[in-house]
Order: sequence, then structure tokens, then C-alpha cells
Amino acid sequence: MDAGSPLDAYSAAVIRVVQSVGPSVASLLVGGERGREAAGSGVVIGDRVLVTNAHVVGRTRNVTVAFADGTQHPAAVVGVDRLSDLAVLRAADDTPPPVVLGNAASLQVGQLVVAIGNPLGLAGSVTAGVVSGLGRSMPARSGSHTGMIEDVIQTDAALNPGNSGGALVDTSVRLVGVNTAVAGVGLGLAVPVNDTTRELLRALLEDGYVRRSVLGVAVAPAPLPPAMTERLGRSQGVRLVQVVPGGPADLAGLRAGDLVVTIGGQPVHDAQTLQRRLFGHPPGDPLAITTYRNGAMVDVIARPELLRES
Repeated sequence: MDAGSPLDAYSAAVIRVVQSVGPSVASLLVGGERGREAAGSGVVIGDRVLVTNAHVVGRTRNVTVAFADGTQHPAAVVGVDRLSDLAVLRAADDTPPPVVLGNAASLQVGQLVVAIGNPLGLAGSVTAGVVSGLGRSMPARSGSHTGMIEDVIQTDAALNPGNSGGALVDTSVRLVGVNTAVAGVGLGLAVPVNDTTRELLRALLEDGYVRRSVLGVAVAPAPLPPAMTERLGRSQGVRLVQVVPGGPADLAGLRAGDLVVTIGGQPVHDAQTLQRRLFGHPPGDPLAITTYRNGAMVDVIARPELLRES
């Protein structure tokens, strides 16, 4: 391999990520029938603070975090949000330096990403690949409520059981995703790190839960019709792909296929915009929503309900 070749640059980028982030990725050990068993991965994002997947910790309140340097510490589960599949842990002792949070909103299809975790109990495993899709949705469940994790990152970096909760990192050595699922052969998914995720993590760390108003919908990004693009000065919105029967959106008259234009008088560009507006809205209070349906604008008043963790 010639010095300075594209393969050299590729290798150098992956090595830089691994050397910087690898020490801060932990193997999570939780109780099992044979004692403590590797259940997944976690990433240090603050002083003794780690992020992982909600499904990794399950109902457990205490785990052990084990790092590549051989150190192990007990850690408490500070907060869990099953509808984003995120959980926050606090270790009892000092941890390696935190990984810098990036912004998945800046990712592009084809961009190089590196996954670091503990697949099949093999600590510190590294795979590299590209972002193979953006704007995906993935179902999540909390008690009787089913929702969708929006703007999920799809990657072809090889993921296996145990990678869940591990780091998905770009070549700027920033955490852009938390690996969460293996969707099939050669296909992995990760919860994005973006403005919405930061708010979720802050709430979990400060309050232990996310106070979340919900409409009872699943959405997907969708282009606005040309006439709407010219009128509104933007080209993107979100389409309702599912409306839960009997939920707030259904009771307000919203339908699957509606293209959301504004919510609470604010433009809706993507799923994050919708989620952020709901985070700050008191459950039960009226919320004006404008959608585009069959060539006409439709205005409704919905009353989002409080999601109760169960």
C-alpha cells in the first residue's frame, strides 16, 4: 500500500477514532443466571456519566461498567426513556474522559463512521462503514404506548448483540449515534445524537425521566408539494404515517397521510421540530396543528397527553 494512498487515509481516520474514543466505551455487566453477564455497551459522556440503551439495562437499577484498561466500577441507572431507547448511568468512581457529542443532523449518506462496542462479549471491538441511510424510523414501546424513534441512522458497520449502547463516531471524533439495533445482515441502526437527544439526556440526568407529551403518531420526513414550497419558503415537512386509534391526534381529526405544516404556530421542518414542540407543551392543553391534505390546508386543535412510563 503506497504511502499517502486513500487506504492509508482511511486507516488513519479509523485509528484516530479508536485511540480517542475506545478507552471511553465500557462493557456493561448486569445480573444474570450465572452472575454478572455482559449485556451491552455504554459511552462516557460526562464526569462519571454514561449513556447506553434503555433495552440494555431493562429494569435493572445497578450495573457494573468495565473499561478497556481493566477498571470496573459499580454504576447506578439514573434515568431511562424507553421511547428513545436511551438510558443514563452514573459510575461510582472516576471514568475515562468523556466523548465529545456531535450532531447527526450534519451526517451525509456515504460518510465514514466507526462503531465501537462489545459485541458478543468481545470488549473493545471496532467496525467501520458508511452511513447507508438517514431519516429512518424505528418502533419503541413504553408500557402500552408504542412510539417511533425518529431520524435513526442506518449504517453498514457490522453490529452484533452487545454493540447496543456503544458509540457510533464520525471522523471528527465526535459521538453522532448510540448503536441500538441490528436490523439485518449488513444493516445496523443507531439513535442519533442531535438537539433533541441532548434535551432527553439532560432530562434523564436531572430528573431521571422525560416528561413527554404525545400525540399518538408516527412520522416520516417528506417533501412539500411545489406550490407549498413556494408559499412557505421551505421544501421539507413531516408526514403522518401512523395515527394511533383513540389517541390525541385521532381525536383531533388528524389522519395518516397528512403532511404537517405547522404545530403551535411554528413551522415543522422535521421530526425533531415536532418532538421539541411537544417536550415543552403542557399535557392536556390545546395545541393548534395545520396539515396539508388532498390539496387543502386543514386546521385542528389537539390536546397532547402525558406519556406515563410503565
